[in-house]
Amino acid sequence: MFASYSGYRLISRLITYLVICFILGIFIGEVVWVLLISTVILLFWHYRQLSRLNFWLWRDRRLTPPNGQGSWEGVFNGIYRLQGKNRKRVSQLAFLLSRFRQGAEALPDAAVVLDAEYNIVWCNKLAQLLLGLVWPLDSGQRIDNLLRHPDFSHYLKKGTYHEPLELASAYSERRILEVRIMGYGTGQFLLIARDITRVRQLESMRKDFVANVSHELKTPLTVLQGYLEMMQDMAEPDSPNTKAIEQMQQQTDRMRSMVEQLLVLSRIEAAREINLEITVNMAHMMDVLREEAKALSMGEHVLSFHCDDNCHLYGNELELRSACSNLISNAIRYTQAAGKIEVSWRKTVSGAVFSVTDTGEGIALQHIGRLTERFYRVDTARTRQKGGTGLGLAITKHALSHHQSELMITSELGKGSTFSFLIPNALIEHKVH
Repeated sequence: MFASYSGYRLISRLITYLVICFILGIFIGEVVWVLLISTVILLFWHYRQLSRLNFWLWRDRRLTPPNGQGSWEGVFNGIYRLQGKNRKRVSQLAFLLSRFRQGAEALPDAAVVLDAEYNIVWCNKLAQLLLGLVWPLDSGQRIDNLLRHPDFSHYLKKGTYHEPLELASAYSERRILEVRIMGYGTGQFLLIARDITRVRQLESMRKDFVANVSHELKTPLTVLQGYLEMMQDMAEPDSPNTKAIEQMQQQTDRMRSMVEQLLVLSRIEAAREINLEITVNMAHMMDVLREEAKALSMGEHVLSFHCDDNCHLYGNELELRSACSNLISNAIRYTQAAGKIEVSWRKTVSGAVFSVTDTGEGIALQHIGRLTERFYRVDTARTRQKGGTGLGLAITKHALSHHQSELMITSELGKGSTFSFLIPNALIEHKVH
């Protein structure tokens, strides 16, 4: 039934038919008429087969084709074979689409497929719950016509989706959603939304806990420090308790410093937005940082400071000073005596760069990515000996995030490290001469 028909076989059949008609015409003495009539009969037969094919393709509901005759048998069987292939392919595609939808429904996030015009092509059930979509009634609707939130409309018009967007849910303002848009294929977008309410609540609880505990610790630490100072003044010079009191005093100072830094970190984290219209005089700040560095170094290091003239910026002076001071104090603390420390504030094409370069021991590559984590230490014993708290770089990270910047770290073991950050041109004061 499915044997293919070659062109040679079809031509040989046609020639055989014409030869028989020609011989019949010679036999009755009317070759032209016999050939003409046989051609009309052949055309009528082909028209009949074509009508049967047309009826089967458009009106007949049967899948099997009619019984073809002659050369039309191959045509009917070939179409039937192509239909079988297409049905098999459609079945496979339907199976894959079903599997895709099942997988998308199993996602823990809301998923919405958008076309090039941000019209909804498909969404899963979680998108209906979190975003308030109604499927399939919302099919073909623009996503910003359904998610009527000013921040989302601005996010969609901006066209750059490198960072996620946080917005309130359509059902409850207490529920916070994180929305991401990713492009794929040609003019296709995938919108992913997840509920981060619990995460934000935990972050808020952690911040409140740290801030409250740090604040509550200040009073008992002050009392302890006062009594320790009094005991230290009353102790005899040769008393065996002198060393113990000194150690307790050192640990109390260290704990007080940690509490103060925790309070600073909590304050910076709580201030999501800062006033970026206040001018910060970097020349004056560099002078203050130079005096602090000299006092901390006590003449054991070679310090050099460079500051470009008239290169001021807009931001929060306390946060910037805290960030710069932490970088400088870390360089002094972890650089051996007679080591060099270079601090600079320079103009660049992209803005202005603050950098601290030291000739210390350097940091291994596997530690660099975690240096800004709270209480993370490369060498715990050495850090405690130097009096570090593990919070300085975390404070620096959050302070810089308020100024559209981030901390950059380059280091090589045995040669030293460079800590720097770039303040963009948007926050640099440009004076008109």
